[in-house]
Amino acid sequence: MDGIKRRLNESVQVRLSFALTLGILVFGAVAGAFSFVSALDEAHELQDDVLRQVAALLDRERLPADFPEGGIQGGNEESRVIVQRLGSWRPSAPGIDAGGVLRLEKSLPDGLLTVATNGENFRVLVRTMKDGQRIAVAQEEGFRDEIARDGALRAVMPFLLLIPLLLLMVARLVRGMFQPIAELSREVDRRAELQLHSLDAEGVPVEIKPFVSAINRLLERVAQSMRAQRRFVADAAHELRSPLAALSLQAERLADAEMSDAARERLSALRGGIARGRDLLDQLLALARAQSALEPPLSPVSVLGVYRRVLEDLLPLAEAKHIDIGVEGERDAKVWANELDLFALVRNLADNAIRYTPEGGRVDLAVGEADGRTVLTIDDTGPGIPEEERERVFDPFYRSLGSGQQGAGLGLSIVRTIAERIGARVSLSFRDEAGQSGLRVSVSMQAAREERGGLSLG
Repeated sequence: MDGIKRRLNESVQVRLSFALTLGILVFGAVAGAFSFVSALDEAHELQDDVLRQVAALLDRERLPADFPEGGIQGGNEESRVIVQRLGSWRPSAPGIDAGGVLRLEKSLPDGLLTVATNGENFRVLVRTMKDGQRIAVAQEEGFRDEIARDGALRAVMPFLLLIPLLLLMVARLVRGMFQPIAELSREVDRRAELQLHSLDAEGVPVEIKPFVSAINRLLERVAQSMRAQRRFVADAAHELRSPLAALSLQAERLADAEMSDAARERLSALRGGIARGRDLLDQLLALARAQSALEPPLSPVSVLGVYRRVLEDLLPLAEAKHIDIGVEGERDAKVWANELDLFALVRNLADNAIRYTPEGGRVDLAVGEADGRTVLTIDDTGPGIPEEERERVFDPFYRSLGSGQQGAGLGLSIVRTIAERIGARVSLSFRDEAGQSGLRVSVSMQAAREERGGLSLG
């Protein structure tokens, strides 16, 4: 009960449906009861008219001389109409079911009466005819009531059939009225965190449009704040690159000078720190670019073409660690994505694979298909990522303990940001599930399939 009350207080749709349902049920009950009573009274009036018509016919035609003393009975036992002279009953006369007469006293007044006699109720019309004779026209009350109730129920039947249909129609109408709001809610839920464009208020009820407009203004303010934040990160990274480049240049010049072994060792550590700082700035700039909206793709991108560019870029890093890196198979696929986005995504994944794979290891890039989508796969023979850390590694600046790598921890964060923007899904698993080693990164994307006259999304 408390749950129902809470839903009534919280949901406009439930309250509206409940109010309309209650109103329909109350109206239907009142209208049905009124129709039933009216139809019942009308049926009884029609039955009384039958008795009047029989009496009027006998009065006009006059009773025949051979009219039986016990009267006449027409119809079967239930529907019979009994006509008899008033006062024709005798104590020795048989009962009505045995062909006798009703026990009616001579003192009954003219008009319609309900008389209990012979153990049953009868509707009796007493009439004095022109020749002075008094007759009674009677019919069994139980049969009359049954006929009247059947007629009244037939009159009420449309209400009994239409009310459930009306309730279903009201439920559908109310649900349909709130459908644009539900669709708007689903659209917001489907959005990625960087999709801050305005909501479409087309088809939304007028009463909800001010609320949608307020949400759009909030989204615009959030978008402006995020743009300002990204500009700050990008500007700060740009401003820091020049001093770091100058420091790197000075450190290279200093390395040519005469110095002790201890000084040279400290200089080597300084140059390593400067290199790591430059890598961090490069990744911060890459993250800022990934969070910025690029132009939508005008044509599909070849996955193998992107793989070749990544291999050309990272081959020196792989050769320095004697890592065998290459593309498995010759199968190609085309996907709808910005080429710069796809290049940055694959490059970061391949760079991570090279950095975390021991010397003499292997990194493989492949493309396949699953469930109608194109799947990009990057495998390595490194230590892999434990299942409990697979969500955390996408957080900015997070690095697995004991990896021995000095990266900034932004690579996978950049990958997830790009994937969310282009509608891709990234999943991590072990390359060797049995040995719990190696890392396999799968990127599932919408495929672009060739059709007659052009390309379409698969």
